[in-house]
Amino acid sequence: MTILLLLAPIGLPLVASLVYAAAGWRPRTTAWAGVVSTALLGADAVSLAATVTRHGPVHTAGGLIRADALSAWMLLGVAAVALLACWASPAYLRAGRTSARRARWYGVLLHLFIAAMAAAVLAGNLGILWVAVEATTIVTAFLVGHHRSRTALEAAWKYVVICSAAIAIAFLGLVLLYSAAKHTGLSGEDALDWATLTGHAHELDPAVTRIAVGLAVIGFGGKAGLIPLHAWLPDAHSQAPAPVSALMSGVLLPVALYAVLRVKAIADPALGPGYARSLLLVLALATLALAAALLIGQRDYKRMLAYSSMEHMGLIALAAAIGSRLAIAALLLHMAGHGLAKTVAFLSSGHILHRHHSSQITDVRALATRMPLLAGLFGLALLALLGFPPAALFASELGIARAGATAGLTWTVVVAYALVVVAFVAITAHTGRMLLGPPPVTATTDPPAAFTLTAAMPLIAGLVGVAALGITLGPVSSLMTAAASIVGAP
Repeated sequence: MTILLLLAPIGLPLVASLVYAAAGWRPRTTAWAGVVSTALLGADAVSLAATVTRHGPVHTAGGLIRADALSAWMLLGVAAVALLACWASPAYLRAGRTSARRARWYGVLLHLFIAAMAAAVLAGNLGILWVAVEATTIVTAFLVGHHRSRTALEAAWKYVVICSAAIAIAFLGLVLLYSAAKHTGLSGEDALDWATLTGHAHELDPAVTRIAVGLAVIGFGGKAGLIPLHAWLPDAHSQAPAPVSALMSGVLLPVALYAVLRVKAIADPALGPGYARSLLLVLALATLALAAALLIGQRDYKRMLAYSSMEHMGLIALAAAIGSRLAIAALLLHMAGHGLAKTVAFLSSGHILHRHHSSQITDVRALATRMPLLAGLFGLALLALLGFPPAALFASELGIARAGATAGLTWTVVVAYALVVVAFVAITAHTGRMLLGPPPVTATTDPPAAFTLTAAMPLIAGLVGVAALGITLGPVSSLMTAAASIVGAP
């Protein structure tokens, strides 16, 4: 039974991709295979979370696939965002008048992407984790270029080149970590097993480990959109189909930061908490500063959402740098809240794009009066991302600030949140013009079926999830506490 719980999250999306490959895209049948598979994935993630909460970590023979509370928390996030993205995909593809052939390949690649992310969070070996993260690059490159326009293909190539460079840097770091582990007497099978490495971290050579951790954090951080290997993110997010952008921003970036957390759990006992903290603080503040600066003059609303993702990844990196259990708990809550809210924002932006045929902020005006349902959902998603209660991000940002002050990083937190305020003002100004600005001179009457309640349901579900997490954690409270204790210092 345990083996089934561990393998199903990878197997279910693979089965769904085979269904699309064999049967193609049929709106009334196979189009909903993704919803069924991700709903089953969510049920499996809930069962796995309950298992690890009650009985502790579980793993397959050899430990190649392993789940603890942190893995289970991440898998819940992958399942939730994947369900919303697959639920919204049929309406999105119909609105975009996507051909059956391209929709078929969209379905195949989308579920391979989900399978790769599930494999990454369940990998018990850092080598397998690296392979899974690299697999996400290969698969999503085709999804970023789905529309086959010049800008989409340029974004896909930029994504491949920069992310491949980032993953290559992470690979070099893992090779050095493997070498350091082998010199402690660990076998080849255990030298990249993250549970074994964490237990033997104090035996690793500090000089080699310092270089290895630095390379791994920069490499995986680049995949998460952190400076200096961040340039792929705005182009890829703005050109990919909206459900793919939702998956990339909502869970791919957190999965890359999950890899950073696993490396940090090894680095802290090996080198002391100061090294990883200093490195992550530099990356976090630099990323926040760049995102805030670029948001001020942004003219494209999909790129605005992409830079908003950079801002939130910077906050998550700041929480990882603080490193206490409170900070890690706030980090995990922030990942979940951001994933759901950003999914709703990107899905809404996709419908706005189909209605206006432009991603320029200046071409979208008076949305609140012309398409009130879509405008309301888009506006609520942005309010959640800006940290308004009762959204989960309100509680998580307070938690990060409190943890930073407790850890003696008050001035660092003040600088970080000053940059967040700049981003807040920029996003509010841009969104206000889209929702409340004067209608364009060429505005036409929206067709009655432009955005239906059926198309709105996954967006409403996402907003309900964000609010629910902000009000109470309920049954996942113990899971988050256990997950925070794995990485967070007492």
